[in-house]
Amino acid sequence: MGKPLTKHKIGFVGLGNMGRGSARHLHDAGAEVVVWNRSEEPVAAAVALGMRRALALPELAREIGEGVICISLTTTDVVNRVVFGEGGLIEGLHRNALIIDFGTTGVPETREFAQRVNWVDAPVSGGQVGAEAASLSIMAGGSEANFRRALPIFQVVGKNITYMGGSGTGQVTKFANQLIVAQTIDAVAQALRLAELSGVDPALVRKALLGGFAESRILQLHGDRMVRRDFAPGGRAALQLKDVRLMCELAESVGLDSPTLRNSLAQWERFVNKEGLGDLDHSGLFRLYEMEPSRSTQ
Repeated sequence: MGKPLTKHKIGFVGLGNMGRGSARHLHDAGAEVVVWNRSEEPVAAAVALGMRRALALPELAREIGEGVICISLTTTDVVNRVVFGEGGLIEGLHRNALIIDFGTTGVPETREFAQRVNWVDAPVSGGQVGAEAASLSIMAGGSEANFRRALPIFQVVGKNITYMGGSGTGQVTKFANQLIVAQTIDAVAQALRLAELSGVDPALVRKALLGGFAESRILQLHGDRMVRRDFAPGGRAALQLKDVRLMCELAESVGLDSPTLRNSLAQWERFVNKEGLGDLDHSGLFRLYEMEPSRSTQ
């Protein structure tokens, strides 16, 4: 069986924890992948695997022509600057080119971007583990025609691919995902710390809960990180806070009053800004509960 993306030329901008795995999978699927990244090390690693570098964003856009450019960037402002800013993709972008945004980007901005260029918002869930394993869940918004153009790429980097509807619907779905993730990380952190303070082995508590109603990917993966105190960043807490802020803006704009979401925002603000721990993995929220003195020690 041949490689599914042979004869495709694909641009990839943003080779962080999420982007580098996806770019590699596209290359392995036969695509000619042209990359750009702000820092040099990930680009050098991509070139060593056989991908090609573009020295500037307009150069990458001109090289791809009417093809597809994937972006995996951290914030809405960075997306806007990389695509539409001075020295951005827009300066070399063909009018028929398609941009796939794999990041988590604001909903109003996404809808505005899609009015200017061919755009599919395709945020992903599954974390760095999913990106490395090509098992990401992809929630896509945009025109049906653009989704069909993007689908062969989605099928290489992800497993659960859902077309949500028009522009911005993928991002709305991702925020629903992040609402659950942000609050579940907090719940798992509290549960394991509660066990620990009660003199029960949190590793055994986690093991006992797996398979019951409390089982989740958060308990499975991040609960393990919490037990081992391994908070090396996969998904940085600072980016989780960014997503929670965008969630709150979206909730306010549609009239959803959520006390638990407000509390979640307060917790992530404290963890990232007051405690200065934004570079830890988001499972590191557990540290907040370690910092709290227990009543038994007072």
